[in-house]
Amino acid sequence: MTDHNSLKLTQQMNANCYYSQMSENKEKSYPVRQVEVEEGYQGQRLDNFLLAMLKGVPKSYVYRIVRKGEVRVNKGRTKVSYRLQHGDIVRIPPVRLADRDSPVRPGERTLENLKQSILYEDKRLIILNKPSGLAVHGGSGLKFGVIEALRSMRPGEKELELVHRLDRDTSGCLMVTKRRSALRTLHELLRSNGVDKRYLALVAGRWEKDRETVDAPLAKNLLQGGERVVRVDPQGKEALTRFRVVERFSDATLVEAELMTGRTHQLRVHLAHLGTPILGDDKYGNNLANRRMKKQGLKRLFLHARSLSFDWTEEVGRLKVEAPLEPTLEQLLERLRR
Repeated sequence: MTDHNSLKLTQQMNANCYYSQMSENKEKSYPVRQVEVEEGYQGQRLDNFLLAMLKGVPKSYVYRIVRKGEVRVNKGRTKVSYRLQHGDIVRIPPVRLADRDSPVRPGERTLENLKQSILYEDKRLIILNKPSGLAVHGGSGLKFGVIEALRSMRPGEKELELVHRLDRDTSGCLMVTKRRSALRTLHELLRSNGVDKRYLALVAGRWEKDRETVDAPLAKNLLQGGERVVRVDPQGKEALTRFRVVERFSDATLVEAELMTGRTHQLRVHLAHLGTPILGDDKYGNNLANRRMKKQGLKRLFLHARSLSFDWTEEVGRLKVEAPLEPTLEQLLERLRR
């Protein structure tokens, strides 16, 4: 396809929901496309860009087509972590998805809970207190996540996009933009450590130090069966976390974590590396400690994105948003105090 036939990004975004109905196999088909990146998307990671372009495609599929070289940027192979530049030409290969009779709509209870979870909103941004157990987006067997639910709840908002991600079992502050310009601004702030992100975690064991800094590089690995895990590895990517003790209990410690980098599972792996894994963590945690805490009422990962703080618009100035712990976690802490 020549540059003359390349479609501008805005045209492609308006055509995101386009599909051709296949009469025999009832599949939804995205044809091959050449997309020119406009100014509003410069700086965005390639994988996030593709997820926005290919609604409903699992993240694992996006990683696979990039790894196999089916996605090209300026006619060359690249990685999912590549940050797009204004004027880049992205080749998106044909993609087919099983078609549904109608779009999946979350239940009214889910939509109402999500509405009640909104902590802050203006013309450009929504910050909500994501519940534990709800993924940020659909895919990999999940029919919907936060972003799909928000789009269903706000059909008039055509540019809703996730700014960042939280693990499915992690609760707390999650940012969603309503304008492409806001998405670009926040991505730039995240890259330059302009966003102060604080987490609360209840960990096994008792810390003697009041503060701890972990500078341990992380690398992704795959176990048998395809389960993704992350490990401390000298050859991995830089990962830095600062911890501060909030409260001590007889056999557990509540800590606040400040993320200086944003690696996958960073907090969970760094705390396990210290020998005090997060309670309720079935991937990196201590099974015995988890069973003991489950008897106290902990039925989820005790990891919560507590607050976000950053310089926002001239009218707002420095914006700080805090997400309260869910009642079950507060009740658990009260039991531990007793």
